Amino acid sequence: MPVVVLSGKIKLMHLVVTRSYPPEIGGMQNLMWGLTKTLSKHDLIKVFADDHENAKDFDNKVSFTIERIGGPKIIKKYRKSLLVNNYLENNNKVKSIIADHWKSLEQIKTNVKKICLIHSKEINHNKGSFLNRRVLKVLNNVDQIVANSNFTKNLAINLGVLPEKVIVINPGIEPVEKLDNESLKEAEKMLKGKNPRLITVSRYDKRKSHEKIVMALRNLKQIYPNIIYTSIGYGEEEENVKKLAKELSLDKQVLFLKNISLDLKNALVSKSHVFVMPSITYKKSIEGFGIAYVEAAQFGVPSIGGKDGGAADAIKDNETGLICDGNNLDDIYSSIDLILKNNSYKEFGIKAKEYSLNFHWDKIIKEYLKLL
Repeated sequence: MPVVVLSGKIKLMHLVVTRSYPPEIGGMQNLMWGLTKTLSKHDLIKVFADDHENAKDFDNKVSFTIERIGGPKIIKKYRKSLLVNNYLENNNKVKSIIADHWKSLEQIKTNVKKICLIHSKEINHNKGSFLNRRVLKVLNNVDQIVANSNFTKNLAINLGVLPEKVIVINPGIEPVEKLDNESLKEAEKMLKGKNPRLITVSRYDKRKSHEKIVMALRNLKQIYPNIIYTSIGYGEEEENVKKLAKELSLDKQVLFLKNISLDLKNALVSKSHVFVMPSITYKKSIEGFGIAYVEAAQFGVPSIGGKDGGAADAIKDNETGLICDGNNLDDIYSSIDLILKNNSYKEFGIKAKEYSLNFHWDKIIKEYLKLL
């Protein structure tokens, strides 16, 4: 077993090959940052990641080595594989390679243990298709596949992945130790006099059901005249959602925000009553897990998620939140009304906060260490 000895303590060496990494922003980036940061507390790691305009400043602050790869997308993939293969040829201390995408392993040639994370969308190709065959050629030849939810695990198996290769390890969160006081004051000022308070933090795309939430808000306004819906994010559907809110005369009920600080985002979530993201399957895009539900839960904020995808791993239906049909406007409306009625969100929130403790990275990393 290849090892490195530091100060009398044996540490293993792992390579992490990623297409999604900070300072780029997103759920996948958060996942890979949480994994590498926490893993580096236990073992030695080296990260191969795509370049980013602010990468140098970010990389200088971390305690492990990050090698950045630039250039056009197609060139980047082969350049990264070449660098990884060269590193493996000249370094016999590597115990395993962890990749966040099957394509990252497609050109890696080694007998070192290979672990591939899967998330849903990137493997969801028609069975028997060219892309499906490529996916299976990689995944069925790695040592271990880590699915982000039971849904993703079942999807992979149904598409031809060998069942014995797949285990489920849910994504983790870095718990927010303390909310920023100034941000809390700013959030309260923005939401003052508004009650109840709904919130979504996500990209604007068809899968997230922003438009249906706004449409449900039109009816909810009749019961809860002071209701407010805060929507934080950006994306291709942003203008369509804003246009719909205006057409339905909901300008005073919807607060659109983007490019805000992490402190203010956390403060706004913590000051809200329900996190709403009833995701659907759109084309081949599916919510494999939904880390945003867990991030809200840590503040005692329950969630309403969609039945499509892996939300059921992040939300315990009728306990820490509700699972509804994101394609059905009536179901979205009735779910929001149910959790708001008689302040039911408070009891849901207590259980959600307790459930979120299962997703702290310090706990999740123990499952990864068993594989390594």
